Amino acid sequence: MKFEKRQVGQTNLQVSTLGLGGASLAGSLSPVPINDARALIAHALDLGITYLDTAPYYGFGKSEHLMGDGIRSRRDDIVLSTKVGRLLAPQFGPYARPHGWKEPFPFVDVFDYSYDGIMRAHADSLQRLGTNRIDILYVHDIDPLPHHDGDNTRHWKALEQGGYRALEELKAAGTIGAFGLGVNGWEILMQAFDLGDWDVFLLAGRYTLLEQESLSPFMQTCIKRNTSVVIGGPFNSGVLVGGSTWDYEEAPPEILEAVKRIETVCADHKVSMPAAALQFPLAHPAVCATIPGPRTIAEMDQIIQWWQQDIPAPFWQDLKNAGCLKKDAPTPGSA
Repeated sequence: MKFEKRQVGQTNLQVSTLGLGGASLAGSLSPVPINDARALIAHALDLGITYLDTAPYYGFGKSEHLMGDGIRSRRDDIVLSTKVGRLLAPQFGPYARPHGWKEPFPFVDVFDYSYDGIMRAHADSLQRLGTNRIDILYVHDIDPLPHHDGDNTRHWKALEQGGYRALEELKAAGTIGAFGLGVNGWEILMQAFDLGDWDVFLLAGRYTLLEQESLSPFMQTCIKRNTSVVIGGPFNSGVLVGGSTWDYEEAPPEILEAVKRIETVCADHKVSMPAAALQFPLAHPAVCATIPGPRTIAEMDQIIQWWQQDIPAPFWQDLKNAGCLKKDAPTPGSA
């Protein structure tokens, strides 16, 4: 297949508009056999997908190892992103705090957003991936929700006082091609603009068919600052593909009711809701890619079918008329 490619910020990087997210491969929802994960990565590359995303946190090193194995022989054709902000330490005995990974590698994550922490995290990722180049480096989960100590202020200060400088130096040296933040909330990204310039943000679950609160001021600011957006979690962790989870937990009644309204419009137009969810974010001019996270080749092939489904223009207007989309949200085919 030939996927459209879009520029990342003002860099020289071009990503396929459909990418492959690496969290599910590491067992975020259920265990994925290692050979199946490797086969899925190869299948995605054979389909023409050239943007792959991973992180040290995914399976505590498992996803990076799998991605590295999958891309090493085809590295020149691939844009690869991973993340910093967590270091991995060997884990012995029971984990001190709960985590959601199924069959992770025997490590535990340690937050470190300092200059030295980001430099070390980058070097560690190169070794786990078995590559000499990472194209995009995201600062991972630097927002209040993931931090069990409740002190995101301390982590932000570390980024402000040294971590951001580390990213600038890595890019200036040509070691990375772009840098940004990878988070689940858009509000912290508005704060990031006060810190400096960013090439790209990975925003998970907050600009979707179900949620567009980030449209203003965040997405508008990205246009003004020449910052691209990669959309993670386009299915809101499952509720937009017929599941019952939203933000990786059971969806509350108001979310399920909103999904029902979307389903009604989809049924009227004979449009698959997952197809609409996959195609919607890319209509925004700030968005350069969306990265669902399939676990199997069959799921990847299903995503391709949704990707290719023709959706009539009146469908999007009816979603707006039904209050499912914000009136000013760009939609596929709109000017």
